[in-house]
Amino acid sequence: MKQDMIVILDLGSTENTAVARQIRDMGVYSEIHPHDITRSELERLENVKGIILNGGENRVVDGSAVDIDPQLYQCGYPMMAIDHPTAKCDRTFKSVPGKEDLKGFVFDVCQAQANWNMKNFIEDQVELIRKQVGDRKVLLALSGGVDSSVVAAMLIRAIGKQLVCVHVNHGLMRKNESESVIEVFKNQLHANLIYVDATERFLGKLAGVADPERKRKIIGGEFIRVFEEEARKLEGIDFLGQGTIYPDIIESGTKTAKMVKSHHNVGGLPEDLKFELVEPLKQLFKDEVRSCGVELGLPASMVYRQPFPGPGLGVRCLGAITRDRLEAVRESDAILREEFEKAGLDKKVWQYFTVVPDFKSVGVKNNARCFDYMVIIRAINTIDAMSATIERVDWDVLERITDRILKEVEHVCRVCYDMSPKPPATIEFE
Repeated sequence: MKQDMIVILDLGSTENTAVARQIRDMGVYSEIHPHDITRSELERLENVKGIILNGGENRVVDGSAVDIDPQLYQCGYPMMAIDHPTAKCDRTFKSVPGKEDLKGFVFDVCQAQANWNMKNFIEDQVELIRKQVGDRKVLLALSGGVDSSVVAAMLIRAIGKQLVCVHVNHGLMRKNESESVIEVFKNQLHANLIYVDATERFLGKLAGVADPERKRKIIGGEFIRVFEEEARKLEGIDFLGQGTIYPDIIESGTKTAKMVKSHHNVGGLPEDLKFELVEPLKQLFKDEVRSCGVELGLPASMVYRQPFPGPGLGVRCLGAITRDRLEAVRESDAILREEFEKAGLDKKVWQYFTVVPDFKSVGVKNNARCFDYMVIIRAINTIDAMSATIERVDWDVLERITDRILKEVEHVCRVCYDMSPKPPATIEFE
């Protein structure tokens, strides 16, 4: 069933996602598009019922205020301007409208139907995937994380055996992560899974690289190279499936918003990419991805697994990656996950992990002075990954985790707890 859509055009607002989520909460699908979308591009979108011109503090770019293509006013769609009044709109607001005003525009002015739900979304995406792929094959990067797992389930429903899953162990996985992926997807779900151990290749490329953006781009670029190599061994691979979600895109920068950080599946793709992308989740927020996974029948243990970044521990081993600090991150993270599960926090806290900075501090071990690394613990709660609050972990739990890390992890003499919300901090350190 085709879902009615409200299009939000970004004219410099920092509240695009908030407006989009408000509309989706009403049961109506919404998508955010750049302000310079053309009339033909807009008319290619299906079931558009209305347009919101969403202006704001970033509307002035290079000294000029951005605006939409004047031809869009001739398309016949009802329009609402938020913080960007114009006489050409059916209704205008000088500030963000209240829920009732927005609801009135969506249902009374646009006559949109409340048919946005995961069942309909999946049906639409399955149809789009089949239309895009045809009888050809898709290569999917299967990390075992929530996003790639949901994409895999979606693609299996759409094209079945035309999907080829590739799990790349880049040496930056959590403890026993690759073994778990193989067990679940190959042995239990019987997926067409190819396992590639590229640890030395990735760590070699990353040697001495301290800049976070360079690390992300190297990891993203090498991922694509590995997939291209695997594709050459196969026949009929024309597409690359990716678990890109909306926060990945918005944080990688838009035409009116500054980049927070690039994501390996957005900003790190090589310019000579040989595949056409299949990204069925790119308009979903994280909580919606989980709902999609449940609707697709994935087990709860997989759907509600805490997120793991594409670059893996590479962005948690801060600065230039060294093997001793990488191992310290991996082992301390395993301890944190074990203790959070024992304390019941694994079901309460949205994301938790450890990082190891690239500097040492003085300490005392075995009655002698030492100079070792510190481990920083981060535990946050969020709905859509666009903002986050800190989990107030019980002192007894923190002391138990600290004690284990200091005793069991080599080259560590200090444990800290990160108290920074997002914003101003981001969820990850790099």
